[in-house]
Amino acid sequence: MNKKLLEHVPEKIRKILGNQNNICLLSGRDVFTALKDENMIIMGCNTRIKHVIPGIMKAAEDLDAVVAFELTKTEGGTDGGYTAQTPEIFCNTIFEYAQKCNFTRPFLICGDHITIRDTGPEELSAARILIQTQIDAGYTSFALDASFNPLQENCGIVSGLAQKILALGYGLELEIGEERQGGDAASLTTLSEAEIFLAGIKAHGVAPQLLSINNGSKRGNYLEGEVVKIDLTRTLKIFKVARSYGLTGLVQHGITGTPPHLVGKLVKYGIQKGNIGTLWQNVAHAGLPLELIDSMRLWARENKRDIKYATKVFKAEIDSIPEENIRQIDKMAYREAKEFLTAFNARGSATKLAHALLRDS
Repeated sequence: MNKKLLEHVPEKIRKILGNQNNICLLSGRDVFTALKDENMIIMGCNTRIKHVIPGIMKAAEDLDAVVAFELTKTEGGTDGGYTAQTPEIFCNTIFEYAQKCNFTRPFLICGDHITIRDTGPEELSAARILIQTQIDAGYTSFALDASFNPLQENCGIVSGLAQKILALGYGLELEIGEERQGGDAASLTTLSEAEIFLAGIKAHGVAPQLLSINNGSKRGNYLEGEVVKIDLTRTLKIFKVARSYGLTGLVQHGITGTPPHLVGKLVKYGIQKGNIGTLWQNVAHAGLPLELIDSMRLWARENKRDIKYATKVFKAEIDSIPEENIRQIDKMAYREAKEFLTAFNARGSATKLAHALLRDS
């Protein structure tokens, strides 16, 4: 990768990385803006279990692709969430793998679904603390999610929280229309909601790059026999409205379980970033020792919890699995990452990004 691209690493990130100066961690704002006219999707990877990270990095390296690594507030908040990865642990893990894998491609670290469920002081304070903790750890892009609130309250909440992010020149995603879990009924984002929300944040002087909407996708694994229904016509209409307000594109959640041929269509409807989370968990689980995954399933049944919550409980055992299992997960993650990066038309996006940033600098 062109060494001049390293000059675009934010100053704050350079200080965090220290002598790891070959790691090309960029601002989400720079990446989304530079690639806004490219017909491709940036793959966002919620890596709940660390063993999938090298495979993703190797695929991005081989395909010359930009990727993003991310965790939600519940996956990796200040308390480590249900993965036992605090922002500092998460970033340091990514940095260590980047050095070990000699990963040279540009990438992002994103705070996905920084949720604010109401306007109470506790929710707002927790969000501010999490954002600052993520900034200090090395995050370069942030997805504020106040979609649980009425539109006008959503506007006010995210506009206040966004100021520190905007001041640093980092990436900003906002959300309207909460996505549902597999099996739940969806309430799709309307064109009117998008217009009201975007006008509202513009009035507050906030200019995000990306907007996340509910277009019918579901988070997590789909139930057996459940049909994937994504309203692409609605998605395109909302994208055009978003572009009229200066945004670069939309975010697609709920890609796990979506057939590759449908994933490939998303690029034509204004989707600039596609988040994949449960898939990487599935890949990791498939490669864990049988005794360990059986213990995790038993814990989930006994506690009546989704198996993802077993990640924190069994983290020590997961982190110390045999090398043979690590290699198996690595290979599976590499294969899945290549398939999605190809479907996202992301091959060569790192070089395209370099050309765009160097041209505009």
